[in-house]
Amino acid sequence: MALRRRTGFTLIELLVVMAVIATLLTLAAPRYFTSLEKSREAVLRQDLALLRETLDKYYGDNGKYPDALGDLVSNKYLHGLPVDPMTDSSATWVGIPPLELEKGGVADVKSGAPGIARDGTAFKDW
Repeated sequence: MALRRRTGFTLIELLVVMAVIATLLTLAAPRYFTSLEKSREAVLRQDLALLRETLDKYYGDNGKYPDALGDLVSNKYLHGLPVDPMTDSSATWVGIPPLELEKGGVADVKSGAPGIARDGTAFKDW
């Protein structure tokens, strides 16, 4: 009777491969989440700059600030309000009124996201 050779992997080989994969994941996962958080913060800063620039353009054209952020969209200054990357919603922007209330309703904008950035500042203070 001829001996048949079994094909496949042994349990030891599978455990070694799984240990190598687990080791690689423990090295890569923290870097991935750090870079993800860093990019979300960069997008938030960029969105705030865009909204503030658009508010200034609206004021320059109309002599007053918009009553709400939605006016920027309805008057075609923006295609749509950007999504706050920290809250995944475009409804969490916080409008800051101007010092002179007769000049409109929203002169500045801040994020409504709770939490603290990597540099130690709160998102709501940006």
